[in-house]
Amino acid sequence: MSPAARPLLSIAVGVVVERRKADSPWVDFIWRGIAVLPDEPDTRPWTVLREQDGSTLFYAGCATVDLYPSETARYRDNLASGSPSIWTVLSPSEGEWPYAIAAVTADPAEGEGFTEAADNLVEAVPMPEVLREAIESFVAEHHVEREFVKRKRRRADPEALARREHEGGQE
Repeated sequence: MSPAARPLLSIAVGVVVERRKADSPWVDFIWRGIAVLPDEPDTRPWTVLREQDGSTLFYAGCATVDLYPSETARYRDNLASGSPSIWTVLSPSEGEWPYAIAAVTADPAEGEGFTEAADNLVEAVPMPEVLREAIESFVAEHHVEREFVKRKRRRADPEALARREHEGGQE
């Protein structure tokens, strides 16, 4: 792994998942990430936290929110959105539980990118205050404003499309 691909800061979080009884003939339950905890709790993954009204909350396990200096503009935009979020990504699993934590990110573009795999369950959940403060500090320390440079189109060369003699078997 190149040094540029390594995060400068990794923040451990716990992921809370909800399983709700589905009102559907095709699936029994609807699963979704609903929260991240600001630390890794001393609890085994897939521990039931609460059951009520056809819904069960699980502590699904821990993950890290990895922060990269090259993505500070997106973290900053997330923080400035009015309701900063963390994206939880659950992927289908063949194990005891139907889903496993695939990723947790503060980068909105990365969160959206995980939706391309149709099987992933991607949810934007509220960012805990402790994470918000850590990410704000990271952005303040590592953000470098980059000037937007609009590329100029090259003009079409009409001669590039012209027929030439002896081309394509014609004389």
